[in-house]
Amino acid sequence: MAWLYLAGAILTEVTATLCLRSAARGRRSLYAVVVAGYLAAFAFLSLTLAAGLPLGVAYGVWAAVGVALTAVASRVLFEEPLTPVMAAGIALIAGGVLLVELGSA
Repeated sequence: MAWLYLAGAILTEVTATLCLRSAARGRRSLYAVVVAGYLAAFAFLSLTLAAGLPLGVAYGVWAAVGVALTAVASRVLFEEPLTPVMAAGIALIAGGVLLVELGSA
């Protein structure tokens, strides 16, 4: 169940971040989605920790997957760059999170 809560935290945080980009470009009504999304993300993260997932693993996965999804989605939705160097950075982050998770086992 912890991993399901973590997926909820990631998806709501990425949604809020993408809405923040749109809100900053003039769609002010999306600030309500931003606030609700970040609140939901932290609520889901709290549930994740309460379900027993270690903080280092939960936060590492949350941050890494959030960065990767946000970068890819901003490329698709906002036509922002996603260069090979950025892709390599995302891969390094994923590798680091994997090492943290393996080290916690």
